[in-house]
Amino acid sequence: MKKLIFATSNEGKMKEIRMILADLPVQVLSLKEAGIQADIVEDGTTFEENAIIKARTICQMTNEIVLADDSGLEVDFINKEPGIYSARYMGENTPYTVKNQSIIERLKNAEGDERSARFVCVIAAAFPDGQVLTTRGTIEGRIGYEERGENGFGYDPILYVPEYDMTTAQMSAELKNQISHRGKALELMKKELMKELK
Repeated sequence: MKKLIFATSNEGKMKEIRMILADLPVQVLSLKEAGIQADIVEDGTTFEENAIIKARTICQMTNEIVLADDSGLEVDFINKEPGIYSARYMGENTPYTVKNQSIIERLKNAEGDERSARFVCVIAAAFPDGQVLTTRGTIEGRIGYEERGENGFGYDPILYVPEYDMTTAQMSAELKNQISHRGKALELMKKELMKELK
């Protein structure tokens, strides 16, 4: 069976990825399971560039098909911050409760549509023959006035999705996988991989 490496060691993310890619004829491995340790410098200026940097680096090390994602929160009122710096925003070790509070505070004068924001996820696939593909998924919402919900992580408690009347941290895992930025980008990538893996 063909191997496919997903360039992450995040177990929560791997669970989500395996659920969505379950019907592909490949064995999906995390970096840890593939025995890879790599310190990759993500110095791209877009989600696409950073995802490609990660996928290409691991592909060159292993000669296997590699997927990598880059994702983050874009808040329109503050020039699409934190964007590609979402994980490193206000410092890598800063708790998300502090980051979330800071964003809420910066939007204290924003009302209604001015609070528009989205989660973005780009997935890149790098193949041993040098080919690279990318897919992008988004989930649109607004920044809430307070943190709500216990189910998500990161910025989930502050992204309120009006059509579901809840934040992404209040959603069940099943619903989140269906409508999330990562879920959408992975579904699109799965279609591309099915063509490639024939």
